[in-house]
Amino acid sequence: MANYSDIVQSHSKVLVDFTASWCGPCKVLSPILEEVKKELGDDLKIVKVDVDKNPQLAQSQQIQGVPTLILYENGKQSWRQSGVVPKHELLKILR
Repeated sequence: MANYSDIVQSHSKVLVDFTASWCGPCKVLSPILEEVKKELGDDLKIVKVDVDKNPQLAQSQQIQGVPTLILYENGKQSWRQSGVVPKHELLKILR
């Protein structure tokens, strides 16, 4: 994976989805994120991070469970939540 800090600073709003292939709730969250991306378009960049493939990164971000979403605005963490977030709630937070 490219440099994490470069990624979170590459766009004004970056939503990082810490996920895992074996995680049921992650599979539920995936289509929600796709719909959110369609609605917000270029206002938001979504990055998926597989915790099994990037254990050091997951550890450095203190990821305790998946899915965990972290929102960065202008390179600074502004919101974080674990678990599935309903689309309407996620849109409210991202706007």
